[in-house]
Amino acid sequence: MTLFDVVFSGNDTVYGLTENAVDAAIAQHGADKAVAFPDTAYSLPCYFGVTGTKISNLGDMKAALGTIKSLMTREKRLNDVFMSGIATALCAEFIEALKYIDGAAPYEAPCYGHLGDAIIRELGVPLVTGDIPGVAVILGSAPTAQEGVDLVKSYQAQGILVTLVGGIIDQCEELGYKTGANVRVIPLGKDVTSVVHVVSVAVRAALIFGNIQGGDASGLMEYTMKRVPAFVNAFAPLDPVIVACGAGAIALGFPVVTNDVATAEAVNIKVPKSLIVQPDVSKFNATSLEARDIKIKITHIDIPVAFASAFEGEIIRRGDMQVEFDGSRVDCFELVQTKDASEVEDHKIEVIGPDIDEMPEGSKQSIAYVVEVAGKTMQADFESVFERKFHSYLNCVEGMMHTGQRDMIRIRISKDTYNAGFRLKHIGEVLYAKVKSEFAAVVDKCQVKICTDAAECTKLRHELATPVYDKRDERLTTLTDEGVDVYYSCIMCQAFSPSHVCVVTPERLGLCGAVSWLDAKATNELDPQGPCQVITKERPIDERIGEYEDVNEAVRKFSQGALEDVSLYSIIEKPMTSCGCFECICGIEPLSNGVCIANREYAGMTPIGMTFSELASMTGGGVQTPGFMGHGKHFIASKKFMKAEGGIERIVWMPKELKEQVKDRLNATAKELYGIDNFTDMIGDETVAEDPETLLAFLEEKGHPALTMEPMM
Repeated sequence: MTLFDVVFSGNDTVYGLTENAVDAAIAQHGADKAVAFPDTAYSLPCYFGVTGTKISNLGDMKAALGTIKSLMTREKRLNDVFMSGIATALCAEFIEALKYIDGAAPYEAPCYGHLGDAIIRELGVPLVTGDIPGVAVILGSAPTAQEGVDLVKSYQAQGILVTLVGGIIDQCEELGYKTGANVRVIPLGKDVTSVVHVVSVAVRAALIFGNIQGGDASGLMEYTMKRVPAFVNAFAPLDPVIVACGAGAIALGFPVVTNDVATAEAVNIKVPKSLIVQPDVSKFNATSLEARDIKIKITHIDIPVAFASAFEGEIIRRGDMQVEFDGSRVDCFELVQTKDASEVEDHKIEVIGPDIDEMPEGSKQSIAYVVEVAGKTMQADFESVFERKFHSYLNCVEGMMHTGQRDMIRIRISKDTYNAGFRLKHIGEVLYAKVKSEFAAVVDKCQVKICTDAAECTKLRHELATPVYDKRDERLTTLTDEGVDVYYSCIMCQAFSPSHVCVVTPERLGLCGAVSWLDAKATNELDPQGPCQVITKERPIDERIGEYEDVNEAVRKFSQGALEDVSLYSIIEKPMTSCGCFECICGIEPLSNGVCIANREYAGMTPIGMTFSELASMTGGGVQTPGFMGHGKHFIASKKFMKAEGGIERIVWMPKELKEQVKDRLNATAKELYGIDNFTDMIGDETVAEDPETLLAFLEEKGHPALTMEPMM
């Protein structure tokens, strides 16, 4: 038996199962029964990506089996093997989609099954920045549970997103290993067909970020090969179905590493650099990273627990908590201060007050940490940029949870991390190491002072921290687009969206919500040849819509000619492009003469008649879409939000949760610009309306200003 025979056999088996499953579903529900995965704009994303056709019901699925059959060519060539692998993946997608009929929830914890579009967009930024350097797909059962967990942990400690299929899920449960999206170890399902849910993630990355059109199979496979850093680890024994699935992974550019020497030798498997036999499971990690050419950033930090971006979403429950520092109950704060070089002793970490082992278990304590930095090119404007990074730094510590900023921080340290030897000095080690490594261009020396003495924390908060925060806030309120001489580009997302360019201004942050004008300024200072370049604004074309000749020239250059011109303040005329990882998207709602905004977390319907995923599917990929705009949450309350079309007065609907998040700033802007009190009370949400007619009636009752403005269209 050869590799061709094995793949074709596995493909035939899965096709037969799929055909029977579809026929059975039609017999039970009828051909008109709707079928689609939830929370995605692409119905069945893999089939849509390969063929360009959306499946809407079981009848469509039955007809589509013919298309899948046409991919199952049987010439003994590698291309036929790969296309049979793709056909196997499409069959698996059909089998999995049938599980979701009638809104069923087929997967129970710890398994996730299908991952919605919002999750993929959320992964966009860390994939672009390298915080997630790769995606591991671990399939089957390891020789022992300990070997399996050790492999998972090795990837997790490197920040790699780990997905699990089959017996490895049970092995993690057996040893009590924590899994979940919040720690970036995601069990998909125990059936081999559930592997399609990670294939779907790769396909939708191409559709969402890469502007790959459905039906462009060759473009899709080229994109996933070059831009989605995934790989597969498949444990022995390999049956024909697993081998066929592996062929599909290789077709997408994902190398497969296995320890099944016997099967490899029996079928004479040889696909250089794509199908790799590694008998030693402990070497799977190194073999996989080498095969996918993934470079891991090594930053040694002297702490007794792991440090990796995979732990950023870890939640420490009260029962698992050793101690908590809670700024909402006691005085806490975090602060960066610029000092003269003579005032800073590099790598000095000072702890004032009781350490963790002197605090009662489960207690709330005060904490204040001041990071003092010195450098010839250090600027006071960078201090707040550094501070915003602390949230990410401390959350990367295994067993530590950090929320908030400034004097409203909350930190929890788990019992396991405490028992491993973690103490307050290790917080200083983390802050020192990350500030020195990430900001080496401006920081020559750094020292950290950590205070847990309650009286001293109170004194420092009121006498040191609060005056600094107030001074910064005053500076930020005067920072306007008109008040600066330059803007900045941001092209970090071009790793996934090759033609997208953000133009970052003081009043318009990057659409991901993570890059402000000060962030971009600092990034440019740190790396003058990096993703944030200076853009002058000396030659205005139309200040009403915010169009400048020098901005257009920069956009043409940084998009490699894909974009000709953009405006900064219009949703209709030459709007800025979107990569796909935007926090929010707004679109015109014609009946109410305004715009609706949906945030990534909102899964319901909007009065535009589309969900967030459906709105976003039209807007990502680095293309201009008049009438729709991706943006950050912070931009909603900006005086420059859709200024060309009348500004924030056009906002007629947004989800209730988002409205609460932006309420104070949005109300303040409306009061300043238009004299309107409590403007957000005039804005509809899902508790009021999810259709345009009901929304219009609500707006008329509230006297919303959009109803009397000039028509948008």
